[in-house]
Amino acid sequence: MDKILRIKQSIDSIISLSDEELVILNRSLEFKALKKNELLLTEGQICDFVAFVSQGVLIYSKTTDNGDELTTDFAFEGDWVTYNLSRLKQIPANINIRAIEDTNLFIIKQAVLEDLYIKIPKLERLGRILIEQSFIKIAQHSIDLQVLSAKQRYENLLNEHPDILQKVQLYHIANYLGIAPKSLSRIRKEIFSK
Repeated sequence: MDKILRIKQSIDSIISLSDEELVILNRSLEFKALKKNELLLTEGQICDFVAFVSQGVLIYSKTTDNGDELTTDFAFEGDWVTYNLSRLKQIPANINIRAIEDTNLFIIKQAVLEDLYIKIPKLERLGRILIEQSFIKIAQHSIDLQVLSAKQRYENLLNEHPDILQKVQLYHIANYLGIAPKSLSRIRKEIFSK
């Protein structure tokens, strides 16, 4: 049961599972270790999993036609990782999910998840709430890109993830915020020189 202590803590903030239900969940988890820069999901692949980040950091990114990488999201320890558009519609993913440091995950395959929803109906509620949280995050990010200044977006990101600067390269942060790395450097200098 030790391997799912973190998962249990994450789940307990939304629903509570009995010891028996935790045993069933535990048996359904697959451990996966990714090395730095290893892909969890590749563009063109159908996402068939939901994963819990036990340790490490991942980025969601899109490769443009000219080969540039656009960072669209992050996943840190304690986060759930999936690409719902691909997973729920069973279509090829148009993004990559890549570890930017050595990362440990517990994966639940989609077919196993469907079975778990039947065996442990409370997990379906957990799934719904996680999807709602994901939607809210995406919607808020979209609004922020349109209405907040680059400085405000950066300050919000620092408030949400105070340790992001120790884990994520500035290039990815700037990219996620929709600004040039030089602009982020200027903003950082302005903020940290106060």
